[in-house]
Amino acid sequence: MNSIENEKDLSPEQRDELFKALKTRFEKNMSRHSDLEWANVEAKLEANPDKLWSLHEMEKTGGEPDVVELDSKTGEYIFVDCSPESPKGRRSVCYDQAALDARKENKPKHSAVQMCIEMGIELLDETHYRELQQLGSFDLKTSSWVVTPEHIRQRGGAIFCDRRYDTVFMYHNGAESYYAARGFRGLLKV
Repeated sequence: MNSIENEKDLSPEQRDELFKALKTRFEKNMSRHSDLEWANVEAKLEANPDKLWSLHEMEKTGGEPDVVELDSKTGEYIFVDCSPESPKGRRSVCYDQAALDARKENKPKHSAVQMCIEMGIELLDETHYRELQQLGSFDLKTSSWVVTPEHIRQRGGAIFCDRRYDTVFMYHNGAESYYAARGFRGLLKV
């Protein structure tokens, strides 16, 4: 086992804390997954320990991941960041590495797309973002980058979403922009 794999292993204490947090959140928010049972989710997590590190990273950065769906075709549980606002540990980032590289001064520390890759999660697309908003009211004070169509990205832009006036909005910005109130939400299939 190489050192990168070792870095992605959770200690027994971290693992126990993660399971406890996930179970508590699952049970507190049954409206997100009323037809699912925690025992089945837990068994799936036990069978896929490689996914625990990614869930831990989602949790550690303030995402409050929770199960929002069971994909009937693949049998995978879909975890999404369900924090009320865009995860605190993932804000003030530009859209992707190309945008970060293009920025000459006042660079942010990271980009949303690269953080997703490093965390082993997917960036929400607009459809997933809108589906999440059906489960509650998210990003009332913040906004979240979402997957940007290539034709927009090629022109230097990127898209983000938020919820204002009880409506979900999609906007655009230069991909190199970053704001203290903009982060991103991720998705993990287990």
